[in-house]
Amino acid sequence: MLNRRQILALPLLALAHPAMAADRADVSRKVILTWHKLILELVRHTATYTPPVAARAFAYVGITAHEALTSGNPALRSLAGQVTDLSPLPARPDGAFDEPCVIHSALQAAVAELFVNTGPTGQRAMEAMGRQMGEMASEGIDSGTVDRSVAHGQAIAEHILAWSRVDGGAVIENMGFPMEYTPGTRPQDWVPTNLIRLQQAPLLPDWAKNRPFAMPSADADDPGPHPDYDETPGSAFHSAALEVCETGRSLTDAQKLIARFWSDDPMLTPTPAGHWISIVLQIAERDALPAEVISSTLAKLGVAQADAFISCWATKFRYNLLRPVTYIKRHIDKTWEPLLITPPFPEYTSGHSTQSGAASTVLTAVFGDDFAFDDETHVDEGLPVRSFPSFAAAAEEAAMSRLYGGIHFRFGNAKGLEQGRAVGAYAAALRTEA
Repeated sequence: MLNRRQILALPLLALAHPAMAADRADVSRKVILTWHKLILELVRHTATYTPPVAARAFAYVGITAHEALTSGNPALRSLAGQVTDLSPLPARPDGAFDEPCVIHSALQAAVAELFVNTGPTGQRAMEAMGRQMGEMASEGIDSGTVDRSVAHGQAIAEHILAWSRVDGGAVIENMGFPMEYTPGTRPQDWVPTNLIRLQQAPLLPDWAKNRPFAMPSADADDPGPHPDYDETPGSAFHSAALEVCETGRSLTDAQKLIARFWSDDPMLTPTPAGHWISIVLQIAERDALPAEVISSTLAKLGVAQADAFISCWATKFRYNLLRPVTYIKRHIDKTWEPLLITPPFPEYTSGHSTQSGAASTVLTAVFGDDFAFDDETHVDEGLPVRSFPSFAAAAEEAAMSRLYGGIHFRFGNAKGLEQGRAVGAYAAALRTEA
């Protein structure tokens, strides 16, 4: 499988010839994996793709792949009628169809719209992927079947894209920062944590108004309030802030590595949601998972992560809690600085923790409680492979990484994991088999 540098240099490469594949099912598998590897890179090159926005795109791409496969496989079950407002997908007309061509066509159309505002590098990569993957998928297939399959794939994508355009998150203005924002006036309210002019208002304050996928509403899994705000030494809140401060002062090399491994910053990485997508792609390659399992897993995972960010953002802007660095500088140590850059939005709950809890719940439901795996997501950035005995263990480490990074209180991480697991259960319950 191509690495991330090769994905962006597709015009210089030739994709695997279908004669090398065991059968058409393996070509379908290659199509799904390679398109998803590309979108991990597109997220890095699309300025508006902050973590909530990226998670939304992963959900729609995953659903598109699953529905393209389902339209020709009676053993699979559509997500129409299961996820909010998705109506039945177009049926296949009479005639022969080729599965790789259907899947490729659907993914090409979906990715083209979802990443229409990516930069020149991403545009060239999408064009090259469409051309070369199309050639691979259609090699040896009669033109009538190819044309019919391409048209059906496009119809599947258009149905899903039409559904996506009215979810509330299709248009991102001003990089996701509101043009006008009225800050809170309580001592515990969030305030900007840097001097960047754009970030004097918080990111995507209305994201919780977006239509959820599988959970019943944005506030269905609110974890309840954080510890009462208190500036008194010895209080629960002051102690939580002191823990962040003292942890940051005494970080071990191992803790610093964990913080950086799970940081998943936008524009530098595929974001937290993309990190978990990357884990699934690695497992799919390692275990040679069939296309049906890959697409089903990615669809459920995308849904869980998209809903997790909607749920988390509802909580963030309900409680509007300041970040540890703000409290620490005011009340403990005005010279203190966190290891990681503090994101420009409220603290409670942790987005990384919420989406990791959701992701781990879905993946545990698919693969089991004690499913061990290696995570090579950041090898190209010089970070080592990390190994985990289970998805739950990885999620717990991801949550703890935010304390090591100095950007979340422990309670924000713990409640985020709890919130994410509840959200993930809705996606895990989706039926993808007939």
